[in-house]
Amino acid sequence: MSIINKIGRRKNSIARVYLQSGKGEILINGKDYKEFFPTLGTQYMVMQPFLITQTEGKYDVKVNVAGGGTTGQAQSIRMAIARALVEENEEEYKPSLKREKLLTRDSRMVERKKFGQKKARKKSQFSKR
Repeated sequence: MSIINKIGRRKNSIARVYLQSGKGEILINGKDYKEFFPTLGTQYMVMQPFLITQTEGKYDVKVNVAGGGTTGQAQSIRMAIARALVEENEEEYKPSLKREKLLTRDSRMVERKKFGQKKARKKSQFSKR
């Protein structure tokens, strides 16, 4: 199996994933994924495509991720891994990953701040008199 290269995006984070057969090592920006994401929720997000397809420990993953916060980065990595697994074995993995909505891009972005207001929707207090 050659190296599969895929991209995942969420909010402002972009993850580039390189998937190849191996012993289950996941490196994110040169660190182990448990060291890069200390919380269990984000660690679960990264492992979710492998848990759904029952392939944990079969592939080595190298990830370059930039931009956004920790949750956005974890979700972009999850999407890129799911896309790479589908390219590896489409007929077996695609239905289960699609059912869990890991292959669709979440297009929600942060709403911009408007001029004359404190935030995107928060306005200054209205005074009648």
